Amino acid sequence: MSETHPESPGIEADGLKRAFGDVRAVDGVSFVAPAGAVTALIGPNGSGKTTLLLLLAGLLKPDAGRAAVGGFDLATHNLQARSRVGWMPDVFGTWDSLTCVEILATFARAYGIAKPEAERRALELLHKVYLDEFAPRPARVLSRGQKQRLGLARALVHDPSVLLLDEPASGLDPRSRIELREVLRDLAAQGKTVLVSSHVLSELEEVYDHAVFLSQGRTVELATAAQPASMSRGWRLDAIDPVALRTFLDDADIPWQPGAGGEVVVQLASYESAAELLHAAVAAGVLVHTVAPLSGRLEEAYLSLDQERV
Repeated sequence: MSETHPESPGIEADGLKRAFGDVRAVDGVSFVAPAGAVTALIGPNGSGKTTLLLLLAGLLKPDAGRAAVGGFDLATHNLQARSRVGWMPDVFGTWDSLTCVEILATFARAYGIAKPEAERRALELLHKVYLDEFAPRPARVLSRGQKQRLGLARALVHDPSVLLLDEPASGLDPRSRIELREVLRDLAAQGKTVLVSSHVLSELEEVYDHAVFLSQGRTVELATAAQPASMSRGWRLDAIDPVALRTFLDDADIPWQPGAGGEVVVQLASYESAAELLHAAVAAGVLVHTVAPLSGRLEEAYLSLDQERV
């Protein structure tokens, strides 16, 4: 990885390590998160996700390894890198006596944005995160979910090219989660690099383009294969005549396992593969009435982390 490439956006991590005493929070993480895409950061509690995000935000210094964000090396061009990062921690502390506009405008001013532009930017971002009505109200009236949305607005206040989001869906109601997905997809469409950590895997399933899996502070090998277009997952099939379904699968040389009741489970790479299988089964006279994924790709990959290691 070169020292600095301002023309190369995104995130690059190469062998990052960070320990706290005897605890190796990040123990050799390497990955690339491209610009114009949402990259999901997946891993169980204690896997090093938050520490990794702090390293990438330039708020912690690695013990070893290198990282670049927005084309700038965090070790040698820290200020330039940090100026391109929008950081949203899992808990957003606020000045409860200030209004939402005042909070965002204060952060904007800290980034060197002139006062009139800072206030305009604050109002624009409050609209973007659906907090217009709270613009003149003090932050103490906000719910946990509303403070999360205010935290996202704060991360965007200086128009960063790289976004690091730690549990952004925490505390959000279902409608707010849908709105968050729309915001993240819009940011990626603008060419921004979005790295988002979340335990709400069903939400990430709808929005991610790439995935990075962590376990015990390390990048897990399955991250290279667990991308939306290539990762297979289990699908459950059932038919009016279960025996005919199993015979069809055997004749087609498609491996299957017994599921609940008369169902069978097969591994398929995509919805297109499921549609092709259903078409072939119906053409063969098998009356299939159920074709559905067992779970999301991210969930299946997450559950496999205990078995998969670097």
